[in-house]
Amino acid sequence: MTVSAVVYASDGVTTYDDLDAAKAAAGTTWVRLAEPTSDELERVASVYGLHPLAVEDVQNDVRPKIEEFDDHAFVLVKAARLASGDTSFRGELLTNPIGLFVGNDWLVTHAVDDCPAVERTWQFVRTEDDRVLQRGPDFTAYRIVDAVVDDYFGALDDVEDRLEYVEDTVLDETEGDVLAEINDARRELLALRKLLWPTRDAIGALSRGDPPQIREGTEKYYRDVYDHLVQQVDLVETYRDLAAGARDIYLNTLSMSTNEVMKKLTVVATIVLPLTLVVGIFGMNFAEAPWNMPELAWPYAYPAVMLGMGVVSLILLWYFRRESWL
Repeated sequence: MTVSAVVYASDGVTTYDDLDAAKAAAGTTWVRLAEPTSDELERVASVYGLHPLAVEDVQNDVRPKIEEFDDHAFVLVKAARLASGDTSFRGELLTNPIGLFVGNDWLVTHAVDDCPAVERTWQFVRTEDDRVLQRGPDFTAYRIVDAVVDDYFGALDDVEDRLEYVEDTVLDETEGDVLAEINDARRELLALRKLLWPTRDAIGALSRGDPPQIREGTEKYYRDVYDHLVQQVDLVETYRDLAAGARDIYLNTLSMSTNEVMKKLTVVATIVLPLTLVVGIFGMNFAEAPWNMPELAWPYAYPAVMLGMGVVSLILLWYFRRESWL
């Protein structure tokens, strides 16, 4: 069943199969849509007067938003989680749009997939939790939105764990895996930022009580959700700075490692250069030439040259060590 309807009041909860009867019943009506068919969606939209543009928005991947209509308010939020599997990239942020149509005494929720936040609130109602039954549809919508926003902390915790791993390894390792971790974290934070900013703006309107369907007594609950979103936005910005700093440290470490290698190669080349010069000069042993080197006929020429090259090498090594190049 993709369409479920209940009517709840302080004296209990009643399940309805007839949407018209559920809307006319005394109490608060909640119609829950979970992957409805086109006919079911049109039926619910007709009974409760849902605007077709709002229905279209909840079926498409649009940013979180709030819209006010004559007899109801439309709120679109997105449940999010970090997932990694055969059909998703590592650390990809998967979102599930949830549409909430809040009337004066009714609530219609629409989710493309089965959403844990909606399911938890639905169970609160079905088990006749007094915290929900004694309040109207705006409070039930708050419980769903609050559960969605609280789940964002889980995604932020996963990013924080990744950044902690990067901070622990970035100074010791210059492998490509570290850079991949940094890039994954930056991509996740960008996706979270694109999700949190419009959600904060939408919940901010609810916390001020802009839609008339949000009662004054419920505004403080939305303000609490708004505070959580402000905290999450601050965390995203902080983590973005940490990720950028970790990338800079990684690139500096990689550059320093390259410089160390080049320094060692330069030392080796500097030592070999005078030796190459010596053997090159003594290698020009033209036989019976008038300008031939007289040392070629000296019986100790070879050991003397080898000893001289060794002394030059030791002097250069001593100098480089004194200058802390080795």
